[in-house]
Amino acid sequence: MIQPASEIPATGTFRHLLQTTDRFVVAVELETSRGLAMEESSSRTFSLARRLAGSNPVDLICITDNPGGNPHIRPEVMGYELLARGQEVVINFSCKDYNRNGIESRLWSLGSLGFDNVLALTGDYPVLGEAGGPQPVFDIDSVGVLEVIRRMNDGLEVPSRRAEADPVRLRQTSFFPGVAINPYKAGESELMPQYFKLGLKVRTGARWAVTQIGYDSRKLDELGKFTGATGIRIPLIGSVFVLSAPSARMFHRTGIPGVTVTDELLELVERQARSEDRGRAFFEEFAAKQMAVLRGLGYRGVYLSGRLPLSRIRHVLDLEATFGQDDWRDFAKEIQFQRPGEFNYYEQDRETGLCSDRVDAKYLESKSSRGLRRSKAAAPLAYKAGRIAHRLAFDRKAPGFPIARWLYRHNDTRPKFGTFLHVAERTAKTPMYSCRDCGDCSLPDIAYLCPESQCVKNQRNGPCGGTRDGYCEVGQKRCIWVRAYERMRAYGEEEQMLERPVVFKNGALRGTSAWANYFLDRDHNAPRDDSV
Repeated sequence: MIQPASEIPATGTFRHLLQTTDRFVVAVELETSRGLAMEESSSRTFSLARRLAGSNPVDLICITDNPGGNPHIRPEVMGYELLARGQEVVINFSCKDYNRNGIESRLWSLGSLGFDNVLALTGDYPVLGEAGGPQPVFDIDSVGVLEVIRRMNDGLEVPSRRAEADPVRLRQTSFFPGVAINPYKAGESELMPQYFKLGLKVRTGARWAVTQIGYDSRKLDELGKFTGATGIRIPLIGSVFVLSAPSARMFHRTGIPGVTVTDELLELVERQARSEDRGRAFFEEFAAKQMAVLRGLGYRGVYLSGRLPLSRIRHVLDLEATFGQDDWRDFAKEIQFQRPGEFNYYEQDRETGLCSDRVDAKYLESKSSRGLRRSKAAAPLAYKAGRIAHRLAFDRKAPGFPIARWLYRHNDTRPKFGTFLHVAERTAKTPMYSCRDCGDCSLPDIAYLCPESQCVKNQRNGPCGGTRDGYCEVGQKRCIWVRAYERMRAYGEEEQMLERPVVFKNGALRGTSAWANYFLDRDHNAPRDDSV
């Protein structure tokens, strides 16, 4: 039975461990595979899951959701058996394969089966499917999933089947949602939007966060300091992927979205891989040191991954337990693999090698009046034009807003004139902004960059974690959120880029006039009472 979210968490649950204890939580990731559960590869994973269930000190088993965009067994197939054994399970939940109806349906199923812990992810871009590449969905993103969960936890209101009857409030779910954050971005315009998006996720209902994979203690320290300084109160769990030479080469060469292995780290890995055990002992100790650093920095747990057998998982955990209380400080200095010129929000503390409490001086200088003047002069003409138009007509306090609203209301029932206005809109927006006529425009939300035409995941609530050096994980084009940050920063407005309600694009409006929908309160900008 589904319990109300307001009830006190049961002892031993993930929610209980994070909210009422100071325990350092140990989570292990398991990856399902393609094919039936009785296939040899799946059978090995299921066997490992059964042995992990109840193994001290493993608190959580986290099960992936079509990782890398590949079709695998749904995580709840394995997870249901683990729940029956009393094991706490986290279901990784991505948006690449489902529209919003499918997402809500799947959440109802998870809640009914007893899965409360959900890691909300936008997901990797799908690359493999039967008879070619699949069409990705990305109807909503990880922030949208959080908003759906928030409403379901509050008791979702749905229209009654009877005409003119009041909406029906469904029974509350008890989801405990988490999110991912990538603190390892090398550039300012990639890193800062990650922080801003984490703030939006927390305001939307995220209760815990796990970092993506990286190997830099300074950036881990920075994330903790930044969230503390900006009031983003959320338990942080750090990812530790146990490296091998092949995995390090893959991360470095082809690049897995959101994972960074620097030249310096790869050189160390190759050197260790030439040993008799191919670096196995080193890689396990390296992972144990990362765990110690997480514990020392005040993180609430570790998310251990790397397709490891139970013996190696236990060895890593046992190794970490042998370290002294302050050994992590030396490990933190050792595990700092950054690329040359990498951006850091805080200046480095020379004694610890981690972060000081001082914000980077060069960053602050670039935000001065003189620095902003230089940036503003270089801002694109299309952005400047969009700002002027917004200030004159589209802002609800603009002098032209009442006139435009009257014009569209007066002509809403006159198809010919409405068509003329729509053609005029397309004529203005298509050449300047590559408009795709979605009918629910997010240009003002993303510094006048169109997510329909310029983002393969149609991200309207901040960047995904898969960019590399400012470029999208799919194709050779710069991320629109990197560009949006640079545009808004020129006007000193970048910190407000995600200080707004969650955006849900209304797919039913495609092919209609976005301007009409805006002025007539039909799109996502319409005032609403349930927004965060």
